[in-house]
Amino acid sequence: MSQSSPNSRLFWSVTLVWVALDILTKRLALASLAPGTPVPIVGDFARFTLAFNRGAALGLSLGGWSRPAFILIGLIMLVVLVNIYRATPPERRIRIVLLALITGGAVGNLIDRIRWSNGVVDFIDIGIGSTRFWTFNVADMGISVSAIILAILWSRGGRESAEAG
Repeated sequence: MSQSSPNSRLFWSVTLVWVALDILTKRLALASLAPGTPVPIVGDFARFTLAFNRGAALGLSLGGWSRPAFILIGLIMLVVLVNIYRATPPERRIRIVLLALITGGAVGNLIDRIRWSNGVVDFIDIGIGSTRFWTFNVADMGISVSAIILAILWSRGGRESAEAG
């Protein structure tokens, strides 16, 4: 696939926009939120609560090795994602967008891990009362939602005709 192809422009544009959105929202969170102090957005259900995650998804931690290990894993995953994108048939534009959102999310979280030891900036807090989901960010949304949709599309195998376009 040519680097100047429409799919290449689509992949890299979506990736860069998602990284920029992630960086912007994290900067806003850092500038306007106090760690651990919830700010209600939709009652108690959706709040902004600044938190720092030194581990990985769902609180996974490798102790003192978390930062270097997750930086290395992040870099490896970026290589894998770009290779999957390059192997994606041109007509699979939805798949290309999903891969771009995952890539953008991975880059956004990787930037946090590289730039400081506090960990990844999280601030979106969903739940009811004391039953809360893990606090997350825009990068995590791109990664999680897109990975789920991509897994559904891949599970359909060759029956992805609705995906083309």
